[in-house]
Amino acid sequence: MAESIVTDIAKEKMLKARAGVSPLPPIVGMAFGDGAKNVSGGIIAPTANQTALNNELLRKSNDSCKEITKLIYRYSCTLDEGELANKFINEIALYDSDGDLIAIKTFLDKGKDSDQEMVFEIDDTF
Repeated sequence: MAESIVTDIAKEKMLKARAGVSPLPPIVGMAFGDGAKNVSGGIIAPTANQTALNNELLRKSNDSCKEITKLIYRYSCTLDEGELANKFINEIALYDSDGDLIAIKTFLDKGKDSDQEMVFEIDDTF
């Protein structure tokens, strides 16, 4: 089953923005990785204190962001033909304009063929 979390860095930045200490950097892209599988083949759940994917392969700007509810925004990003061809993606993350991971999601392997596009989605929520 897929698991997702909001990182501690994201929470810290939001608190600082609310306090007027620093502005909140926008989410600008999605990171893709293939390192969320343990030696037994199980999926490694993300943790709030995680600052990187287990094995990041690519970062790419988001295609879209839409409001799902007042407390959920859904980000989408498309891997084009040829991008991450023949890789098995099992972790994604949203990153902000500072390059920090804001939300992380892990899931079962998704095989990426070289002649197909794939769309990934992740929700930013509390």
